Amino acid sequence: MSPTATSESHKTKSQKVRSQISKSQISKSQTPFQMRSKFQTIRQDFAVRFNYDVHFTRGLFHIENPLLANVLIQRKTSSNKVLVVVDSGVLSAYPSLLDQLKAYAELYSQAITLVEEPMVVPGGEISKQSAQWVEKIQNAVHRSAICRHSYVMAIGGGAVLDMIGYAAATAHRGVRLIRVPTTVLAQNDSGVGVKNAINAFGKKNFLGTFAPPELVLNDFDFLETLGQRDWLSGIPEAFKVALIKDADFFGFIEGAALALSKRDMEAMETLVYRCAKHHVEHIGGYGDPFEKGSSRPLDFGHWAAHRLEHITEYRLRHGEAVAIGIALDSTYSYLKGYLPEEDWQRILGTIQTLGFSLYAPELSSHLDDPTHPDSIFRGLSEFREHLGGELTIMLLDAIGHGFEVHEVDFELYKQAIALLQAA
Repeated sequence: MSPTATSESHKTKSQKVRSQISKSQISKSQTPFQMRSKFQTIRQDFAVRFNYDVHFTRGLFHIENPLLANVLIQRKTSSNKVLVVVDSGVLSAYPSLLDQLKAYAELYSQAITLVEEPMVVPGGEISKQSAQWVEKIQNAVHRSAICRHSYVMAIGGGAVLDMIGYAAATAHRGVRLIRVPTTVLAQNDSGVGVKNAINAFGKKNFLGTFAPPELVLNDFDFLETLGQRDWLSGIPEAFKVALIKDADFFGFIEGAALALSKRDMEAMETLVYRCAKHHVEHIGGYGDPFEKGSSRPLDFGHWAAHRLEHITEYRLRHGEAVAIGIALDSTYSYLKGYLPEEDWQRILGTIQTLGFSLYAPELSSHLDDPTHPDSIFRGLSEFREHLGGELTIMLLDAIGHGFEVHEVDFELYKQAIALLQAA
């Protein structure tokens, strides 16, 4: 049979089938495809319960402090092996840290066994700009025969914790993670959450996982040696939570702003604890810990902040960018008629008292082309893409109360940027 004849034969059979279907009695709710095929469905439905404690202490690795040993024994896993990964910046400030770790592990050997020399990784955002350090940690997990009942202990700032957490979550499909945050930002925000990530394709946290830590240990002693920029950079995350959730907390930050800027440790300990508590309660109580929806209420001011970090090539710390992002969205809320002027003025005044700028020159770049790689407005589309679904950002209608919107007025945002530049 020729190719033409074969084609015609198939066409004839197809026409006959369609003719038979059209003549059969089919209910309006059925399609021809459903008539010809049978489907079976198995629905999977299960819940997994997570729990982890966030501890606050001082002198975590001093041999007189049994906290770490006690909580590891209480976890009752079949292995006490620990692979330690340390932020190089922490090691510079605490050169005796590795010796302390070894002495601690020797004294509390029932609870903790160091599988090899602690690995040192670069501090700051550079650690999560590629997958190279993730791969090195995964290789160490392999090399030291760490199992899923063993631990990776991450000691460092937020960016380093993000990267180490991603490596731990993907080795063996999940090695237990102990976080020891060493900055304000990590202790009150990123270190107590469930996100682990690295940057890719010019986008913040593009590659990553949601994997809760086994436990979090906040040692306030680590905050003593922070440089001024890092001391301040964690405050905007607390400021953000206060603005959208807790007017009383905002009042505390407003009243303590000058003391915080002058490194008052008692005020900082209060701020870290209250902010961490809000974050933990939100993750467990909001109903979307792994961000399956299109809303991230705790990211008030972050659509602009993430973009600012990228277009300034991380000249701005995360907290510095968040402060500007909060100022921008607060100003937009005021111009839109949602936020009273008095509240707006209090917000901007507190940001400045804390020691932050309200404006960066990159805010004004390419405002007429939202798709330009250096336009702040590109952050809106990336924010929507990152979450999926429709654009959802948080605005304010009062101090302590945020609400979500799904569209924005670019011209009004331009006015907001002009106001901040003038301020």
